[in-house]
Amino acid sequence: MIITEQEFTIPAATFAGDQFDALTKAVSFHLHDGAIPIRFAITRSDNQHHRCEVAVIEGAGLSRPRSGSIFDFNHRLAPVSTDFNVALVVPTGIGADIGGHAGDASPVARLLAEACDLLVTHPNVANASDINELPENSMYVEGSVICRLLMGTAGLYRARKNRVLLIIDDHKDEMFVSAAVNAVSAGRSSYGLECSVLRLKPPIEMSSQYSASGRAVGTVKGLAHLFQALESRREDFDAVAVSSVINVPHEYHQAYFDQRGDMVNPWGGVEAMLTHAVSAILDVPSAHAPMFESREIANTDPGVVEPRMAAEAISLTFLQSVLKGLHRAPRLVTTDDEMRLPGVLTARDISCLVIPEGCVGLPTLAALAQGIPVIAVKENHNLMQNDLLNLPWPEGQFFQVANYWEAAGVISALRAGIDPMSVRRPLAATRHTVYEAEGTDEVPATRRSS
Repeated sequence: MIITEQEFTIPAATFAGDQFDALTKAVSFHLHDGAIPIRFAITRSDNQHHRCEVAVIEGAGLSRPRSGSIFDFNHRLAPVSTDFNVALVVPTGIGADIGGHAGDASPVARLLAEACDLLVTHPNVANASDINELPENSMYVEGSVICRLLMGTAGLYRARKNRVLLIIDDHKDEMFVSAAVNAVSAGRSSYGLECSVLRLKPPIEMSSQYSASGRAVGTVKGLAHLFQALESRREDFDAVAVSSVINVPHEYHQAYFDQRGDMVNPWGGVEAMLTHAVSAILDVPSAHAPMFESREIANTDPGVVEPRMAAEAISLTFLQSVLKGLHRAPRLVTTDDEMRLPGVLTARDISCLVIPEGCVGLPTLAALAQGIPVIAVKENHNLMQNDLLNLPWPEGQFFQVANYWEAAGVISALRAGIDPMSVRRPLAATRHTVYEAEGTDEVPATRRSS
């Protein structure tokens, strides 16, 4: 069983009519029989074509995701207006200026959380190696779960705590095994984490690559053994953490710090591919932390690094943010009856989506189809080459802002129930039109004969 990244081009006309049914057919046309998409992005688009990158899982012994296809879509019921809930997404592996490194979008999450009742976000925003500073009014969910939430195929409910199962590599150097176990013990003793550790032998094989667009992607092999282990313990955990080696060229470790943030983080993309698979197949929260390959690499001195990368430079396990996030991560529900239960957050509860400029994936397309307002932040530069204005937005659904300060302002306006444009100047003229009735068979009352 293996996860790989596939790249291909589909016609721009794909989005005519039922866009998700069309996407399913277009993507399936390019994939091998038995390959199941688990992650989807449009990296470049124009009037004729969309360049797509799709992570797929395939191989003998594969269990199909319980949630169905990632392109399954359910229109939400009438939106709920009691609370204002925001989904914040910074896709992993796209070289985002904010959120492209070790949890450096966490201040953004804290800012936006102050402007809403609940913030839903994912590990790429919050995980800063040994630091996880998400606010109390937030939900920490795997990236694919945000997709399913917005697509209307999954709901979330708060957990007071989760039983976390940590899967670690059967590392040849016991120092790294001990460090992972010590990280769990630190969580147990400092914030009441409930967690057990399972050492996987042989370990899964993860390797990082870059796609043609420059996104960080990769390959994951040996998944059958991982899922067998998880299924054997399925009644013993509510969330899954994985700490494993990611094979990258040796020179990447130093080059990553030397380039001071200009190099796309090579580890995050393949991590997202793995956790998408775990959450899709098992319907559980999941997150991944990389494990050092050797003491030589662990002992490399990067010096004083670019601030966005500092959390990575000071950690040995990169694990504590994962454990803390999963400790209270919301649980998933997927049946219609469960999604109607009180306290379950569904697509109808999401008031807006905040994304970096140019990002077109399932969250953006789902929000468009669900009528959820979308705020795109220009300052968060990244590798994606899409003009979001080309999507068929109804008036008042899409907002381009310069930075996350402005995003917080738009959220505050929407939450207050006012048109965000009403606080800008110049104030546009009020539009008015004349409706002229066409010919009618009715005779005006004053001219009717008796």
